[in-house]
Amino acid sequence: MKKSMANGIENDWSPIQASRSARNTINPIRRIVDRMKISPNPAKEMISLSIGDPTHYGNMLPPVEALEAILQAVQLPTSHGYPPSFGILDARKAVAQFWSRSNCQVKPENVILTSGCSHALELCFDCMADPGDNILLPRPGFSLYVTLCQSLGIETRFYDLIPDENWQVNIDHLESLIDDRTRAVLINNPSNPCGAVYTAEHLRKILLVCEQNHLPIIADEIYADMVFPGNEFHFLGMLSENVPIVSCGGIAKRFICPGWRLGWIVVHDRHNLFKDTIQPGLIDLSSRILGPSSVTQAALSHILSETPESYFDDILHQIQSNADYFYHSLLNTPGLQPIMPQGAMYMLIRINTKDFKDIESDKDFFTKLICEESISCLPASVFGIDNFFRIVLTTPTDKTEEACQRILEFYQIKNIVTNTGLSKRTTVIHQFLPEVLSRPSIREQHKQETSSYEQTHARSPTNTKFNSMHENEKRKRTSVHTFMNSYDKDQQNLIKHSKSAADLF
Repeated sequence: MKKSMANGIENDWSPIQASRSARNTINPIRRIVDRMKISPNPAKEMISLSIGDPTHYGNMLPPVEALEAILQAVQLPTSHGYPPSFGILDARKAVAQFWSRSNCQVKPENVILTSGCSHALELCFDCMADPGDNILLPRPGFSLYVTLCQSLGIETRFYDLIPDENWQVNIDHLESLIDDRTRAVLINNPSNPCGAVYTAEHLRKILLVCEQNHLPIIADEIYADMVFPGNEFHFLGMLSENVPIVSCGGIAKRFICPGWRLGWIVVHDRHNLFKDTIQPGLIDLSSRILGPSSVTQAALSHILSETPESYFDDILHQIQSNADYFYHSLLNTPGLQPIMPQGAMYMLIRINTKDFKDIESDKDFFTKLICEESISCLPASVFGIDNFFRIVLTTPTDKTEEACQRILEFYQIKNIVTNTGLSKRTTVIHQFLPEVLSRPSIREQHKQETSSYEQTHARSPTNTKFNSMHENEKRKRTSVHTFMNSYDKDQQNLIKHSKSAADLF
């Protein structure tokens, strides 16, 4: 007999249950942040150092060549239908050529296009492990790894990265986690949240462990080639002689277009260990969403081949300049220990809670920094490690300088737990600011280097293509300068703020 649905339906029906997969899908960042009572200081403009979207402030934008390619692609009559789920051939050829090196040529049949790098990772997890199997993940590591694995019922085991050794993998600890249900090891290089870039020697040690234990590697290489001078990026697939590897990448970070949602999986399999299993499995799994945008795929070849190296150099310069500024500004501050990154776009800073009053954890630091200074970072506990916080290094120069100033002031207020009066506290405040104030502004350094760039790359009356590239580069740099100068704060303002902080005592 059917129940009446006219009135009181909520009393007649039982709650509709979500699936096990939905119930198990937990984002560690949202779990921590959403439960905190956070209200920024209304007297101070909010500065976000937490968002991993490099386009957030507008100082970093996609290359002009990529924008032109999208505009051209959207006008093609062939760009609007369903593409093959694993990607159109021209786009896969472009990725194969882009990621090939002299010692290893990638073939288009070993490329699978995905809806961003996150989708690539999801396909790899889903293809390599069943519920109850385990995958080894870095700690600290990108929180989405846990979200994806838990949703699929895959056990996550965490191998430690060593902070005082540039976040290298603790090889012995990694090996100790392996058992008969371990299906793969994930390696993130360059890394989020650490900014680590591994040497070829260190990567070979990881490969040796995986070879001895017959384990494939999932390589998250979304930050490939985003390394600071003095460091070198190595594709794991190029180094591996025997270990099969699926390498995940995309255009989100290096080309500054995360919203375009185009990533890829490159299969490195010298001994055909994936040929009849994993590779066709990845293709079958890709059919669940029929691949990434057809328009972005149509534009991909032009984006990858025509973006000039000067564009990448400029983006890396901005990121490294911010890293240098944060590192040197906070280096001599007791209670805070910045660890200089080698690449990517992040930095982790250690917190010694004993040097702070009323701060017991990275979550406390995160909450109070927002409430008092309107600075948003991320507590590293969301990445699996306590008493660190992560900052994003893609902010405009003026925001970087202002954020450093506020963090120093926050430290000075929170650090002193004595009754010795104003004079001692004022001394502490000015103990750390002089070094910051005595260095040239990063903004000025950037202007000087841009002027040098323009002198070096003078217009050539006979080279039309070069002139066009030069004008594009100059236009981008001019836009950056305009944005940075719109919110200018000079060093005297920094001194003024330090005095007002002292007056609060």
